[in-house]
Amino acid sequence: MDNKLLISIDEIETTTKKALVKHGASLEIASLVAHAVRTAEGKGNKICGLYYVESYCLQLETGRVNGVVEPIITNNKPGTVRVDGRFGFAQSAFSAGFNKAIKTARDNGICSYSIEHTHTCTSLGYFTEQIARSGMLAIGATNASAVVAPPNGTAPVLGTNPIAMAVPDGEGGVAFQFDFSTSAIALGKITMAAAANEPIPLGWAVDKEGNPTTNAKDALEGSLLSAGGYKGYGLGLLAEILAGALTGSRLSVEVPPLKTPEGEPHDLGQFYIIIDVEAYDKSFLQRVEKLADVIESQPDARLPGKNIYLSDEIEVDSDLWSTIKQLSNS
Repeated sequence: MDNKLLISIDEIETTTKKALVKHGASLEIASLVAHAVRTAEGKGNKICGLYYVESYCLQLETGRVNGVVEPIITNNKPGTVRVDGRFGFAQSAFSAGFNKAIKTARDNGICSYSIEHTHTCTSLGYFTEQIARSGMLAIGATNASAVVAPPNGTAPVLGTNPIAMAVPDGEGGVAFQFDFSTSAIALGKITMAAAANEPIPLGWAVDKEGNPTTNAKDALEGSLLSAGGYKGYGLGLLAEILAGALTGSRLSVEVPPLKTPEGEPHDLGQFYIIIDVEAYDKSFLQRVEKLADVIESQPDARLPGKNIYLSDEIEVDSDLWSTIKQLSNS
């Protein structure tokens, strides 16, 4: 039996916002989070969309995330903007300091923008894309609960620790972008495989003894692997230092499980480097176009994230949608 429903992204956003408000978020903050959910679902990023909404609502109820708190912005050094999210949503913290960070980049040529002490940001690329649409080059990093063991190790020390980059096209859009975990795969893919009793490919994870496994449940009891071995491990450490150590937020080994209703706040950080391309070589946009032309002249080759458009309607699991509807009416 087909258990999928066709739902418009407008309805996804509206229902998500209503559910968040019902469970204690302010309308403004709920709107920001719901738009991020809408965008993730519209782009086919199921892990960062409705998949998280139930946990958002339950954690609002328990106080694990603060849905009404006002972030605090500081700008103690010319090229540095910091936002203390005060254990609220990452979307509202990012929004609070965004204009200040963009202005700082224009004034100085570059800005380091840190989002500190917040809930998981889910899709890091959602934020770097906003920076690129303001005409800036964006690089971002964040961390998460420890699920990745070091090469030849058996105990998790790093999160999936994604890195993202978004490049402006000079017309208020994005020339290209990427957002990927430095682990071999996002944890949510293994969680979803375990729930569906489906196998996972070799190379994604090891079991608790450190042996390669195709069993998703064994992988959840063990550790994920870094993408590209030592290379991915190094990039994961880079994200850990930027997002955890520099922001004063949690290191991956300190982060509690992200989706459980109760527990300590996530206390996660994100770190963005915002570069004003107009402060550098005047032919930047032309160079980007030339790079795109060289790549796209090859059959089936493309720049990452280019020409991805939001779908107006998407397929949603009927049980998941029923849960979201119930949360919005509770």
